[in-house]
Parts: sequence; structure tokens; C-alpha cells
Amino acid sequence: MKVINLAETNSILNQFVAEMRDVNVQNDRMRFRRNIERIGELMAYEISKTLDYSTKKIQTPLGVAEASTPDDNIVIATVFRAGLPLHAGFLNIFDKAGNAFVSAYRYYKDKDHRDLDVRIEYIATPDLTNKTVILVDPMLATGESLELAWKAFTTKGIPAKLVIACIIASRPGVERIRKFFEGKDVSLWCGVIDPAIDEHSYIVPGLGDAGDLAYGEKI
Repeated sequence: MKVINLAETNSILNQFVAEMRDVNVQNDRMRFRRNIERIGELMAYEISKTLDYSTKKIQTPLGVAEASTPDDNIVIATVFRAGLPLHAGFLNIFDKAGNAFVSAYRYYKDKDHRDLDVRIEYIATPDLTNKTVILVDPMLATGESLELAWKAFTTKGIPAKLVIACIIASRPGVERIRKFFEGKDVSLWCGVIDPAIDEHSYIVPGLGDAGDLAYGEKI
């Protein structure tokens, strides 16, 4: 599995990630969501360079032009709810893509929020057989929810290619996903990779709960 850490290259994406982390900016939910969306647009552009292309003839009012355009049959797959703005950013670029959704949420088995479980309850997707699936989720903490989401999606067909995109990943989460997809032609694109997760399975330094920051606290 190939891991691409976009923080290793200077670009405006780093500013959007910095604003998402900043406690002085986080209280602006609209800006938080828009930054996720903008990061999705930038990541989609970078990922577009790795797709399969062929030259097509385009009829113009004055003649015929040639353009090298992607051949991949793309499906953007998203984990509810924090993934929705990131999905929108990718869909702004891959505007002809199919769309797949799955719900995954944290469930703590103990009152101290240390014994974590992840549950999957809902899935809506087209047939994924031989498609290029771009699985987007803003936060890759333990990697468990992403694994479960992927297993749920593959009940609806086996894609030809998998690309994973997240904004902030933890190093332990990256290593878990690397092991899970060992030997597979999978790429993991990260806006930044942080060193650790805490006892509550949050990324450190991270940014907190992306879903709550985007849409408000839940009960």
C-alpha cells in the first residue's frame, strides 16, 4: 500500500488544515465545513493525476479537438456524518462520479469512554464491481471504522481500484490500514499524519471531533 502525506509538500492545503485545528477558528462551523470541502477539492485534483487516461476526440463548433481525459469509472464512498463535506469537495471535482454512503459511529462500552467499539448501521451504494472507489473520511484514528466501512462496501461488489483519502491520520491508524491492505494495490492520501491517539481514541494533536465541529454536538 502506498501512503502519500501531502503535508510533506508546501501547498495551500496546509493552511486549510491549520485553520481546522485552530481553536480560535473552530467555532465557525461554516468555515470548518468549507475548509473540509476545499481540502477535498485539492486532494481530488492530486488524485486525478494518478488515474488512467486516454485521448478522446471532441467536436467543437469549428472543428475537432483532442483531450486526454480519465477512463476510470469512479465511485466516491463516504462514512457518515463527518465525511459529508469531504465528499462534497471530491464531488465538485469528480462531478460524474457515482456515490456510496455508509454509517459508522463510535460506541463506548464503558462510562469512562476508554473501551471503544464501532458500529455500522446503514449502507447505500451502486454496484462497485470493477469501479475505482475513492473512500473519503476526514479522520483516520484507529482505522477500525474505515476497515468496517470497506468490508461493508465490498458486499456490494469488488472494485478494481481503491484510493483512501483522509485529512488527518494518526500514525497507528496508518500502520493498521497498511497491514490490513498489505500486498494490495491501494493508496492512502493524507493531509497530515499525526503521531499518536489518546486513551479515548482521538488523534493527538488532531483537532477534536470533526463531526461535532462541522454539525454540532450530538447526544
